Amino acid sequence: MDLRAQLQEHLGNAFVVERELGGGGMSRVFVAEEVRLSRKVVVKVLSPELVAGLNAERFEREILLAASLQQANIVGVLSAGEVNGLPYFTMPFVEGESLRNRLTGSGLPIVDVMTILRDVAKALGYAHSRGIVHRDIKPDNVLLSAGTAMVTDFGIAKALSASRAEGIGATLTSVGTSIGTPAYMAPEQVAGDPNIDHRVDLYALGCVGYELLTGKSPFADRTPQKMLAGHLSEVPASVGSLRPDSPGPLNALIAKLLQKDPADRVQSANEVVQALDNVSTSSSPTLSMSAPGMLPKVLGLYVVATAAVAILAKAAVVGIGLPDWVFPGAVAVMLLGLPALLFTAYAKRVARHAATATPTLTPGGSMMGRPPSGTMATIAMKANPHLSWKRTARGGIYAMSAFVVLVVGFMVTRAFGIGPWGSLMAAGKLGADDRIVLTDLTAAPQDSALASIVGEAVRAAMSQSSAVHL
Repeated sequence: MDLRAQLQEHLGNAFVVERELGGGGMSRVFVAEEVRLSRKVVVKVLSPELVAGLNAERFEREILLAASLQQANIVGVLSAGEVNGLPYFTMPFVEGESLRNRLTGSGLPIVDVMTILRDVAKALGYAHSRGIVHRDIKPDNVLLSAGTAMVTDFGIAKALSASRAEGIGATLTSVGTSIGTPAYMAPEQVAGDPNIDHRVDLYALGCVGYELLTGKSPFADRTPQKMLAGHLSEVPASVGSLRPDSPGPLNALIAKLLQKDPADRVQSANEVVQALDNVSTSSSPTLSMSAPGMLPKVLGLYVVATAAVAILAKAAVVGIGLPDWVFPGAVAVMLLGLPALLFTAYAKRVARHAATATPTLTPGGSMMGRPPSGTMATIAMKANPHLSWKRTARGGIYAMSAFVVLVVGFMVTRAFGIGPWGSLMAAGKLGADDRIVLTDLTAAPQDSALASIVGEAVRAAMSQSSAVHL
């Protein structure tokens, strides 16, 4: 009987195991539906390799400590148990994607990096205040859902270490060492210090931030052994040298998180949140332009610019003889920019709300107070990294410039007699002193006065022209 069938038999009728999501070296991950509550949960079953020498009862006690964490940016533990000697635990199923899947080998937009780091730091601050250390912060353990980053597998590494260290059959390889991922392990964690504290999570957060900005972890492209050696003794290349557009204070924060000595790092996750807030409000022009209250200012500038364009277009039509359609065309181009402004404002509001919202994860696993959701909110979140007030204004300038080029092209073709807009004189078909004949106007016999009246009107109108002489 395979593991899925064993798990289904163990869970009974209370759950229906639907499919396997996969997993890493630590566990196999299944999606199941909790029948009574009609909700989906994730069931993680530890791999047999990790179970060797592990005290299952101690592991379950440690896991249930993590179940006390109820915070918006933490995927909590719902239950724990054992199936045929393999410990497992259940967690709420979060719709979204792993941060690992978002990484494509290049850095993420600065705004996204700030949002993700802030959310993860909030989760760490909450857990650390309750004496719980994650010990394995990495992109794989961060889920992105509706614009919010959520940390999963809290307490798992701690439970594994504790249940081995105090369990029957503990060995020298398990006592005094820490479970973690080489690319994100703090120096004291690499050295097997049994007295590690919450600052290992802050170091790992620095590694994650480094990767989000530069596209690679501090000591990437090395064997695990050389990665661990790098954490112990090497200083990684500065973020600024690999990501020139990254704000200086953000680079300094990452560098401080990556200090070898825990005493030299930022000392708490709450300090990280505060530092990120300072970066977003003072050091990044792009981020400060996304602050609340920008829409009224931008709309005011937009109204002034539209009025100025309309006045100039009308003056050009009257003063230098531009075609009559130039005035309504210029106004139409300006009006087309209004939806772009409004969508930019909406995208910034959704992103800002997602970054600052603190929804609550209820004991039942549901989320309350989540950021805006729905099709438009999803589109706005995906578009937000590519939107800014400056880019929107630049797009408006480009559109108006294209319209000006169109008008200039029209006038040039008319002046040189090119195409359907060229005049007869510009095309060389009519000289300056050539004579032309206008046909007489005739009317029905019963209205003999109409032709002469219209003829005199045409003569009077043409006599006012500087281009023709009667």
